[in-house]
Amino acid sequence: MTTVTTGRHPSPAYAGTGRLIRLALRRDRVQVPVWLVAFAVVYAVSVWSLKDLYPTSNDLHLIAVSSAVSPVVLATNGLVSGDSLGAVVAAQALLFLALAAGLMNSMMVVRHTRQNEETGRAELVGAAVVGRRAMLTAALLVALATDVVLVVLIAAISAAFGLPVGGSVAIGAATGAAGLAFAGIGAVTAQVTQGSRAANGLAGAALGLSFLLRAVGDSTGSVDESGVRVTSSWPSWLTPIGWAQQVRPFDTDSWWVFAIFAVFLVATVWLAYALTGRRDHGAGLVQPRPGPPRAAPRLPTALGFAWRMQRTTLLWWALGIAVLAATYGSVADEMDNFLDEGGAVADMMTQLGGGAKALTDAYFAVIFLMMSFFTAAYAVQSVLRMHGEEASGRVEPLLSTALSRTRWMLSHIAVVVGGIVVLHVILGVVVAITYGIAIGDLGGPLGSLLPAALAFVPAVLLVAATAILCVGALPHRAGSVAWGLFAVWMLIGQIGPLLNLPQWVMDLSPFVHVPALPAADLRALPLIVLTVVAVLLAAAGVAALRRRDIAVQ
Repeated sequence: MTTVTTGRHPSPAYAGTGRLIRLALRRDRVQVPVWLVAFAVVYAVSVWSLKDLYPTSNDLHLIAVSSAVSPVVLATNGLVSGDSLGAVVAAQALLFLALAAGLMNSMMVVRHTRQNEETGRAELVGAAVVGRRAMLTAALLVALATDVVLVVLIAAISAAFGLPVGGSVAIGAATGAAGLAFAGIGAVTAQVTQGSRAANGLAGAALGLSFLLRAVGDSTGSVDESGVRVTSSWPSWLTPIGWAQQVRPFDTDSWWVFAIFAVFLVATVWLAYALTGRRDHGAGLVQPRPGPPRAAPRLPTALGFAWRMQRTTLLWWALGIAVLAATYGSVADEMDNFLDEGGAVADMMTQLGGGAKALTDAYFAVIFLMMSFFTAAYAVQSVLRMHGEEASGRVEPLLSTALSRTRWMLSHIAVVVGGIVVLHVILGVVVAITYGIAIGDLGGPLGSLLPAALAFVPAVLLVAATAILCVGALPHRAGSVAWGLFAVWMLIGQIGPLLNLPQWVMDLSPFVHVPALPAADLRALPLIVLTVVAVLLAAAGVAALRRRDIAVQ
């Protein structure tokens, strides 16, 4: 037998990569621009606000000194390295940029690899001339191209604000390198697991572990004689997020750190390619555990089946919320001392916290606002699980039984609503207990902090209801529209007060209407209105699903 090879595909394993790249770019023609615009807007607003908060070199020096000696700020904001405007921007913004870039890249690679296999798209594409490694290669190249654009955006915005060009390129490159590192991690997790949700979960766990190790390393580091430069301890050097900070943009601009990124990326990509050749198509290296011989009594019910599908997501979100809540609650007492010395920082915290005079109350108001963004992200993700089941065709066999569309959708909605309430209870209880331990009054803060956490439930319910409406009325654009609206509302709630946006713009975000407890008095009317609107939107979503065909991709 003679094997004939053509000059077009010198390596059959990569055949069809170019066409798969075009396919991936077409699928991401909305998502990638939204990500990049969000990066640009958030970073530009951050630089602008920091430049406005600290107009003089003395202001910049004071915030750098006070941040360098605060383990809380080092753990939550990032590594302090210098007292120039650029160095303060890097200390405040680079951590967020690196985390967001890591999330974007890992989800992108999983979306174009494991999700394609899970939905059957890869099998359809594989019927053509497509090599074994082509799909993974296309996903990685699309991630690389996106990161290159992100590097240029961050560098251009920095330079536009008058920051040094070298540091501008360094902070952009550090962000892109962190993203590529997690693209490699996503490529590995996509080979290990059999489902895209599990692959994203493993990559997200790696991202969370990277954040925690970096937080430990930075908060336990040492401050040099200048008082504005922190030397991290060894845990920070174990993670891509820590490496991004060790570039120290606008200070030393340590370009040699990118060699660590290069070695890590090569290692993870090599491992992903090796694993690709050692598993069956559609399968992962770790096989799912077989279920029990008999189903639980509640599993055949609509609510029991919805809970079975959603419980793992809720568990991981609950664990993450608990860890963050414990962190913020345990340092609240120290944060009070930090804000007393913070000047402009204290003013900003007070403004975000509803104008409270007590800095501790303003701090808690801001923390509950920030954490409500996380619970809202859980709500959107869980609601869109219905969209995923519909698009993959798995919901059709269910609806061919006596289960109606309304019961199917309402069961998932009930689980999501219950999950939202549970997450906010965990948030309020954990923050109150850890803060009570720190001040020596274990149960004292619970009476004020638990209601403050629960006050954001109506706003999160409205976000979830909007996602429900998208699933019902916009089946082909549900994900992009739901996440896009969430991002806009989050930005308005987070930076709107700092930018003094017009009130009609502020009113577009449901988070703005929540009383900033415990810094403000409880007002029931806005919460009632938010809840009523959420119920109406959810009802409209259910009605829309009943009146259209099932959409299968």
